[in-house]
Amino acid sequence: MSHVSDGRISALSHLVLAELKRADVADMRPDRLVLQEIKTVLAEYLQVDDALDAKVRRKIATLSRRVPEGSAEWDVLYRQYFEEEKRKLGR
Repeated sequence: MSHVSDGRISALSHLVLAELKRADVADMRPDRLVLQEIKTVLAEYLQVDDALDAKVRRKIATLSRRVPEGSAEWDVLYRQYFEEEKRKLGR
């Protein structure tokens, strides 16, 4: 489950649609269809990030020595491992 609410996803979707219209990059289907597609893509993207977050947290938790969450070292490890996992997915 994403940490981003449905309302936030909807608001972001409307911003993306407005920018696509402003940029006039393509002829588009009706707004409601485009908005639904944008919402779907954003939700899927965020689900992947949530899965990566869980994987990275497990990886840190299984280190041979305990690294307290919230410490500077934990934050560095989290960012490093998260970026590594994103690269593995081509993101």
